[in-house]
Amino acid sequence: MKVTLTAKLKLRHTPEQKAALDAVTLAFRDALNFASEVAFRENKLSAGMRLQKLVYNELRERMGLPSQMACNAPRQVAATYKGLWTKLKKHNEREAKLCAEKPRRKFRPFKGFEAPARFASRTLTYNFGRDFSWKKGQQVSIQTLDGRQVMAYEGYQKHLDFIAQGCEVGAAKLYYQKSKKQYYLLVSLEVELPDPQPEDHTRVVGVDVGQRYHAVVTDTQQHSKFFSGKAVNQKKDRFARVRKSLQRKGTRSATRRLVEFSGRERRFIADRNHSLASQILKLYPHAFIGLENLKDIRTRTEGRSNPKASKKAKRAKRRRSQWSFAELQTFLAYKAPLVGSMAVKVDANYTSQACTRCGYTSRDNRPEKGLMFVCRGCGYQVHADLLGSRNVALRTLVIRQDWMATGHLSVAPDVADVEAKAARLQRYAELRWSPATSPRL
Repeated sequence: MKVTLTAKLKLRHTPEQKAALDAVTLAFRDALNFASEVAFRENKLSAGMRLQKLVYNELRERMGLPSQMACNAPRQVAATYKGLWTKLKKHNEREAKLCAEKPRRKFRPFKGFEAPARFASRTLTYNFGRDFSWKKGQQVSIQTLDGRQVMAYEGYQKHLDFIAQGCEVGAAKLYYQKSKKQYYLLVSLEVELPDPQPEDHTRVVGVDVGQRYHAVVTDTQQHSKFFSGKAVNQKKDRFARVRKSLQRKGTRSATRRLVEFSGRERRFIADRNHSLASQILKLYPHAFIGLENLKDIRTRTEGRSNPKASKKAKRAKRRRSQWSFAELQTFLAYKAPLVGSMAVKVDANYTSQACTRCGYTSRDNRPEKGLMFVCRGCGYQVHADLLGSRNVALRTLVIRQDWMATGHLSVAPDVADVEAKAARLQRYAELRWSPATSPRL
């Protein structure tokens, strides 16, 4: 089994080498913006090869980019416009549906194509073997406008060991951190790991993600762990207050401060999710981990914005928009194989509404959407997030049992087949947590 990792390597560059990296990153940024203007003029062109033919000579002659960089720039721009076309399609479908439901509602146009896409960050794409390569003594050779620059690097020891062992290397990005005036090389590594087997994962774990508790983890041996989000939410509220104050000022210095502040907030959230994922994997080693499939959850649950909403409602909506469950699940998924675990997605339908004692499923089981789950069928009471993690663990156990019976790990595909989905949910409805919560047994 191949696992793709991203190694963050800190480059030990001299002032002269940093000047060379500054020049090539700024030239590449100018190339991206030039190619973006051409793509916008050519009816928002999203075909990489066609855009490359239009801008290649200009990028080589006027901006002095090496050949491979002159190919990478239009491809990156084309990928950006392709993403905008996808957003336009989804936007039009969503607006058409809303207008059909409410005839008086006006169709809101898509704003992503009002001007050419702008590229502000100083990032640069490198291809292994052409633009960068490894050297002896933990050094790397990097292409610049003035030729190759050889510099030492450092990073996470496990990633350095993978590189020393000769793992497969993909593309890389040269990233500049303005606050530290430091360049980093983000390298894609493909690591070969043994194929997973059901016997290798001795524990089955369910992870319920939320906002009050960022994660509630339960295994089938009745061991549970709550990871509170109270302190993190308080710090997010502080970020929001400072951001609101700076936006009201509107001065140039306030704008600069906003940019710095947004980066700090993003790094804080990523650090929290990294730490949370590492704690979960440390507590539950060699585990088969089930994660809720929460795809498009905001589209399904978010209503229209209400300008007359109370401060409490606006704060709740802001917290939902800042909920970084996808990042946490991504960190868990890619870190799990490195510690002998494995993560899979399971159906998230009714995990917080289905009773694990009698199977009765209803929204009324969560009075006022509070912390407690109270079954209207049998009266069973339990913490709502704990119940959710138990339901996720049970569904993960079903996948593992199917894996052991068939020899193939097959997670239910994300399809619109109503009958297939109903059959899966019916199977889940027959699950019970333990004899203690099922009197009929």
